[in-house]
Amino acid sequence: MKLNRRQFFKAGSGALAFASMPYLLKSAGIASEKPIKVGSILDKTGILNIYSLKQIQASAMAVDEINAAGGLLGRPLELVFYDSQSDGQYNSQYVTEALLKDKVDVVHGGITSSSREVMRPIVSRFKGLLFYNSLYEGGVCDRRHVSTGMVPAQQLEPLMDYVVKELGQKRVYILAADYNYGHITAKWMQKFARERGGEDLAVEFFPLDVTNFQPAISRIQAAKPDVVLSALVGGAHIAFYRQFESSIGKANMMLASGSYGVGLEHTQLSPEEGNGIILATSYVDDLQTAEAKDFVSRFHNYTGDTGYVGEYGEYGERGIKLWAEAVRQAGDSSPDAVIAALSKGTVSVVGAGGRYTVDGKTNHTVMDIHIVKGNMNRRFDMIRSFEQRQPSDTQAVCDLHANPDDTTQYEPEV
Repeated sequence: MKLNRRQFFKAGSGALAFASMPYLLKSAGIASEKPIKVGSILDKTGILNIYSLKQIQASAMAVDEINAAGGLLGRPLELVFYDSQSDGQYNSQYVTEALLKDKVDVVHGGITSSSREVMRPIVSRFKGLLFYNSLYEGGVCDRRHVSTGMVPAQQLEPLMDYVVKELGQKRVYILAADYNYGHITAKWMQKFARERGGEDLAVEFFPLDVTNFQPAISRIQAAKPDVVLSALVGGAHIAFYRQFESSIGKANMMLASGSYGVGLEHTQLSPEEGNGIILATSYVDDLQTAEAKDFVSRFHNYTGDTGYVGEYGEYGERGIKLWAEAVRQAGDSSPDAVIAALSKGTVSVVGAGGRYTVDGKTNHTVMDIHIVKGNMNRRFDMIRSFEQRQPSDTQAVCDLHANPDDTTQYEPEV
């Protein structure tokens, strides 16, 4: 099913529930040249679409703005969108279709690490290029994979510095989603907490459809940790924050997270339920910079949606802008030419969250990181910022200059 941009934004999820064909978002204002095709594989529908909806819109906005400014290498961009519906089978089907049938020059896609790992070997097999615009557990070393989101050394390490080392909340209890993101992230939480003199009392994993956390909360009450660390994911897991506040309460026990807020959970909770939750992030709408304010304004004007945009929305523009800059530097939109440009370490743009630079040895992104705390306005107060954090966890194990054929995902030892 093909829709133009106006139809796309007005379409409800039911209009896409049966979609098996990509639909196009029209480019704007460029003479008819052979388009550069950009594949976008995200969850317009499905259990994890809270992460995708605004990223889909921000990606489209970035493409339309590039086209309105004259395109890329004198050619229009054509955005081909596929609804992966929070189902790995669709990620596999659509990334194959995008590369072989629709001949896209790049794929921007995947929300969960499991969706990424479904697509990554297919992208390698067909010599494509995947921009993964999502925070994740780190460690992927693959020249055909570009990470534009946070990894643990950028996000969780400063969070543990603040919570465990500075605030002295040393007894930690970890809750995480039961798939590769949650399992590896929990290892990083354990590692960083132990290195700072902390003690991990327990680690528990929860399938993405779990909504009843009362048994876990009873175990937390019995263990009496100083802080609960959350790597929970998705719409169902929002229930934990409600149940935690109604039983234990943040006035009695600290709650910190690496995943809260990126799915706009704070806009769905009551002010009391979200107030006081601590997180580390590369972008919130509450940044008081000209770039952040400009991004929010453009997004509101483009979509007509005046609500909170958030980090996953901003990832949509971030990924497109970094890829487009790599194409400009390469003078060529083909995957191998873009990969060669990325390897130089000179691909850098200023976005809503600050400067983003792709590290040429790892294809991961250097960025600013902010420790923030939820407030009673369903927004975030700034605690501390860290400029230009390196993806040092992945840098420690990945060198695509020395090992260009590496496709390993490395994990921490705990």
